[in-house]
Amino acid sequence: MQIAVLAIAGLVALYLLAGLVGAALVADPGWREPARGVTIWVEDNGIHTDLVLPKQAAGVDWHPVFKADAIGDARFAGYEFVAIGWGERRFFLETPTWWDVRPETLVAAALGSNETVLHVEHIARPVEGERVQRVVLRPTEYRRLAEFVRASLAEGRPVRGYADYDAFYPARRRYDALRTCNTWTGRALRVAGVRVGRWTPFPATVSWWL
Repeated sequence: MQIAVLAIAGLVALYLLAGLVGAALVADPGWREPARGVTIWVEDNGIHTDLVLPKQAAGVDWHPVFKADAIGDARFAGYEFVAIGWGERRFFLETPTWWDVRPETLVAAALGSNETVLHVEHIARPVEGERVQRVVLRPTEYRRLAEFVRASLAEGRPVRGYADYDAFYPARRRYDALRTCNTWTGRALRVAGVRVGRWTPFPATVSWWL
């Protein structure tokens, strides 16, 4: 039993170390934030990261994609921003709060699942703070990021979310310990051309270079 515990602890330590190394290896080191452009935000709740995007900017319009009839109260669709995060379907749907997280759900997600979703919330303009990082993108960069988000969507009907302002949309790509919700956020930023770590499994590793 003691050997098993030590082995698990060693694997966790290696995973943490690998995450730090992956984040330290920066992609697009020459990128600099422009003085003007499209403002987005990266939200971090300590475990999971979301991209907060304007519904209409640089020729991108999210209104036809994330429609009012997908949420419980269509009035929230009047907000000008959407917060978008990717993750494992069962984990998202079964854990409305972190107090609802069960060990078996965590283990199942870490081992891998092909059932993933985008969690989309209609929100007001975020306020920059400790857990909310502002990023300004050039229009072309924002369009590349938006295309990555669109490519993450799969066919199928959305499912109502935790509240009246959010919904879950079927998504593409496999989730596992190497491809987490935070690596999805990091990859979206890398596709846009933003300076960010090459592998970002943890929230802190996403915002390290921002």
